[in-house]
Amino acid sequence: MTSADLRYFKEWFTRYCRRHYSPNAEYQKNILLKESHTFRVCENILRLADDLSLISGQRLVAETVALFHDVGRFPQYARFRTFKDSISVNHGLLGAETLIAENILRDLPREEREIIVESVKFHNAFSVPKKQNKEINLFIKLIRDADKLDIWRVFIDHYESPEESRASAVGLGLPNLPEYSPEVLSCICRKEIVSLGLVRTLNDFKLLQLSWIFDLNFRASFRLLSERDYARRIIAQLPQAGEIQKVSLLLEKYVQEKLETG
Repeated sequence: MTSADLRYFKEWFTRYCRRHYSPNAEYQKNILLKESHTFRVCENILRLADDLSLISGQRLVAETVALFHDVGRFPQYARFRTFKDSISVNHGLLGAETLIAENILRDLPREEREIIVESVKFHNAFSVPKKQNKEINLFIKLIRDADKLDIWRVFIDHYESPEESRASAVGLGLPNLPEYSPEVLSCICRKEIVSLGLVRTLNDFKLLQLSWIFDLNFRASFRLLSERDYARRIIAQLPQAGEIQKVSLLLEKYVQEKLETG
């Protein structure tokens, strides 16, 4: 893969986004949200790639994976008017199908095409699938970390912004109640990722987002998480009960250990 290939992919992606633009203000806000998210994920994955000292060709593939990771979000929203996979379609799988249908990767070597398609397909899976190819696993882990590092920003901006300025598709329609589920809290105390099936309230969903910390793969990811203060800012949006403070301390200790040991 060459830098010229990447330039072509970026030009194609810009045209693809514009195909989904709309004069409807709310629709357009949600499309632009995903477009800007994509470019931030590209920045994140390059920072991770630099920390891992990936060679030039690997960096190009990594940035391409990030560029295309959410390509399925655009047809998903066009068809279903939601970004909620559980009531529409798996956007990772749809993204992989879109890349194949558009034949955008046709000029790349087979190995690079496979890395990109598989990484897009599994970037949003509950856990990293056990693949035979270690290189594919590396890129899946890279995009999962890079994606989370901007999804946290998207949701924090959503929580901290006035309601009238929020993109409607960011929320999942969960009730904004003061409660949170004991099952969700228990998952975090066991250092496990919270399943969406356990989520009942918006507070549960915020705790689910905090549990993604246990799914990070690289020390640089923990460093960026810490530098950007994401965990504290999400915790600030939760009830300041003793149980939540214990979660805060647990996460702080976990992140510090990962920063020290890698």
